[in-house]
Amino acid sequence: MKIVYMGTPDFAAFILEALLQSRHEIAAVVTQPDRQKGRGKAVVYPPVKEKALQYGIPVYQPLRARDPEFIRLLQTIHPDCIVVAAFGQILPKEILTIPMYGCINVHASLLPAYRGAAPIQWCIIDGQKETGITIMQMDEGIDTGDMLNQFVIPLEEKETGESLFDKMARAGGPLLLETLEQAEAGTLCPKKQEEEKASYAKMLTKEHGNICWERPAEEIERLIRGLNSWPSAYSFYKTKTLKIWQADVIDEDSDQKPGQIVSVSDGNICVQTGRGILRLTEVQLEGKKRMKAAAFLNGCHMEAGEMLTPVLQRLGQKATEKR
Repeated sequence: MKIVYMGTPDFAAFILEALLQSRHEIAAVVTQPDRQKGRGKAVVYPPVKEKALQYGIPVYQPLRARDPEFIRLLQTIHPDCIVVAAFGQILPKEILTIPMYGCINVHASLLPAYRGAAPIQWCIIDGQKETGITIMQMDEGIDTGDMLNQFVIPLEEKETGESLFDKMARAGGPLLLETLEQAEAGTLCPKKQEEEKASYAKMLTKEHGNICWERPAEEIERLIRGLNSWPSAYSFYKTKTLKIWQADVIDEDSDQKPGQIVSVSDGNICVQTGRGILRLTEVQLEGKKRMKAAAFLNGCHMEAGEMLTPVLQRLGQKATEKR
């Protein structure tokens, strides 16, 4: 099958690798434009572009997928199928109708749940017990097309965004290849999504990691895991940002305020929340390396009674939880 592949981040690069190792022809790769990153404003290629260049695949980076010139380019390539994975742009009808087998999307959730940009992180934050991969026939909506295949992935007790990403990336490629085989054989059985069960996984920003200590400990702990490794959960200690990478929930309360340190002992930092206590086990102070709480306490004199506060408060603004 002659395929045009459209994707951008690491997740999409893993799916592309599976296609490159298959019998299918990758005629072109389409990804988002290069971005400037860091203080030096160095130009960084999207992971999918880096992967494509390793194999000598032509790469196209349109600012807008609906530009007529780009649509004409796809028409001249005349692909049998367009495969999409976390591309980052909505495809117009003019593109959806180009390939004989249409446009097939690899989405990191069990649709119709968690449509949108950040399904991996939000299912952990929301406390789901399972998620998975959906291969979907694309239409003009956002992740609303008919489902072609699904693969269920149970979430472990301490699942993080990073560990779940790895599972999703490993599962997505084989499921896509199976779907392409079924498409060629004419054995696919598309299934419509149940709209009443639909939910949306909003795009994440760094502000989502700003911990509101009035929330219950179990919710904060899930936030920490879901945002590990990006954008990470954090708070403010004295004059610096404190990232929190791992924590445990203690099902009891103290007479301290939310955000107040209850105890510092045995290499643990215990913080009162709106309900329950959160034991911080791995942290990273601004300007320092990520480390276990015991190692952190060896170099930082933290005391019970001190406060951890939402970072926006140091700017004299009200800290709000956004979603």
